[in-house]
Amino acid sequence: MIQEEVRTHTAVHVLKGAVQDVLGAKWTASTFVEGNHGRLTVQFDRKPTDVELKRIEEGANRKITEGAGVLEFEMEKKEAELHFGDAIYDLFPVPSSVTMLKIVRIPDWNINCCVERHVETTALIGPIRLGKPRFRKSKKELEIDFELADLTSWNR
Repeated sequence: MIQEEVRTHTAVHVLKGAVQDVLGAKWTASTFVEGNHGRLTVQFDRKPTDVELKRIEEGANRKITEGAGVLEFEMEKKEAELHFGDAIYDLFPVPSSVTMLKIVRIPDWNINCCVERHVETTALIGPIRLGKPRFRKSKKELEIDFELADLTSWNR
């Protein structure tokens, strides 16, 4: 049985890809995972429309249903930066003493350095349901809450 937090954390990577696709938001400020509930915080300059939120949720769920592989591998930091650029980083600093990075990649969707555990395919996540977003104008941060459906009730 896959731990709920592992599914939820992997869902953050899927949601990042959907947010980047729909809104063009690049930088993640933070993430939060507890049980089947998660929150993705990205730098953005406005609150998304209802249509954009629907597109984000639909895009994330399409990628989940697709069963895309979630690849994990290690690379030397300099090599990863040459190959992937700054797309692997969020807004948190990686200490200069770090020479090896664990890279998580959902091909054609999301790439990040990340030390957490992940499921092997997006199909193991289950459907995402977005909550009401919060936009913090002074910080230019958009918080997107989500929950995962119980896998036992998911009809694929």
